[in-house]
Amino acid sequence: MSNTPSSGHPKGLYFLFFTEMWERFSYYGMRAIFILFMTKMLLMEKADASNIYGSYTGLVYLTPLLGGYLSDKFLGNRRSIMIGGLLMAIGQFCMFLSASSAGGAAISMMWLGLTSLIIGNGFFKPNISTMVGQLYPANDRRIDSAFTIFYMGINLGAFFSPLVCGTLAEKVDYKWGFLAACLGMVISLISFALYQKKMLISEEGKEIGLPVKKLDLTAILTILGSIGIVFFMLNFKQMFKTNVDIISYVIYGAMIAIPALILSDKSLDLKERNRIIVIFILAFFVIFFWGAFEQAGASLTLFADQQTNRTLGGWEMPASYFQSINPLAIIALAPIFTILWGFLHKRKSEPSSAKKMAMGLALVALGYVVIAFAVKGIGAEEKVSMWWLVALYIIHTMGELCLSPIGLSMVSKLSPLRLSSLMMGTWFLANAAANKFAGTLSALIPPGAGEAAVDASKPVVYPSFLGFQITNLYEFFMLFIIMTGVAAGILFLLSKKLEEMSANEPHAA
Repeated sequence: MSNTPSSGHPKGLYFLFFTEMWERFSYYGMRAIFILFMTKMLLMEKADASNIYGSYTGLVYLTPLLGGYLSDKFLGNRRSIMIGGLLMAIGQFCMFLSASSAGGAAISMMWLGLTSLIIGNGFFKPNISTMVGQLYPANDRRIDSAFTIFYMGINLGAFFSPLVCGTLAEKVDYKWGFLAACLGMVISLISFALYQKKMLISEEGKEIGLPVKKLDLTAILTILGSIGIVFFMLNFKQMFKTNVDIISYVIYGAMIAIPALILSDKSLDLKERNRIIVIFILAFFVIFFWGAFEQAGASLTLFADQQTNRTLGGWEMPASYFQSINPLAIIALAPIFTILWGFLHKRKSEPSSAKKMAMGLALVALGYVVIAFAVKGIGAEEKVSMWWLVALYIIHTMGELCLSPIGLSMVSKLSPLRLSSLMMGTWFLANAAANKFAGTLSALIPPGAGEAAVDASKPVVYPSFLGFQITNLYEFFMLFIIMTGVAAGILFLLSKKLEEMSANEPHAA
């Protein structure tokens, strides 16, 4: 029994679209207001808030490795999504309680909320994407368009959430912003629980995403242990009164250890080894891209809040609204980029994956050139027009459309079949490292409006990077221009060699 004509799409696709849209509403709504909550309500230093933000987003990219493994071995997609959704709803409610509390209780609830969100995302995120492909027969031509529709749901949720959660948080109270994010997750969870049995059916009439086998004690202890480990890592500095960032050691250490472990495999032939090296090289450059791009939720949000003129007709726009520009620009520009690559492909002039990545890095550098021009010569108390920041986000989105879509497909093409899961995990690990790196870089933003003169008796402390002191926003943004610009140039120079190392995949590297 088929639940759709072969020319259309299964009902299950639109069901997953709805579920993912509300989950992304929840995630991006919380992300849009998180650093503002820490600096304004919990009164954290910008550097501390930035590092916490980087640890949170970094671990969000790491835990899908655990969630995907447990789903494949025990839980199945449906049960994993239910567990993940429940944990994320609890996490958002803990953030609501954090914003409703004061002092130590607020901090403790925040740690508990972040832990639940990180682990919940690990179960939810990899499994709902996997189920989109399971709705179709193998090699079905509709799968690509199905993922296009599915990703539209992601961007719709990401577009509306900062507008809703940001308005409630910045204009009323931060607790209501977190509660709105919680309600978004609850809508996603309830709809999935109610309609999964009816909607998640393949065209052959088989239910998809069912549990593989019953949970055993080992799997249960793995879940509980992972929750304990994440909570411990987030609390490490506070518990031991130390500045040691254990999360950085774990993420960056894994980025060195896992590639070394894979390349030490003596069963790899020369072609396989070369292709794996290509993946690792591109993963390294991806860290610089996302490290600069992901300032959106960190330093650029602080900049929007403190040194951007957001007044429109007498009404001050919430700083979190800028988070909606990227998903809106993706919806508008993605079809244009698809047509562009198709046009170039027909003329056999489509850039290779490495060249597209270099273009993405160059566009991120260009976005920072725009904002550096805007802030050059202004003081800590002055503000710039918000249209400079709008321009940056649109240019960065163009960079994302050059780089982001090719990553996972490249890994799947170049990885040896027996190592495909491990290589995909390494790619996610690079994204985790990039997000953690983004938090580290955001911590370098210099004192802004009012901060430089809070206590005249104390000297102003300016951050430094590799021995260079960053005393103003122009110097801060120049850091990203140099970092991504140099990375773009080096990757462009390497692209020909990477194409050769990729052997029979001329458009994979």
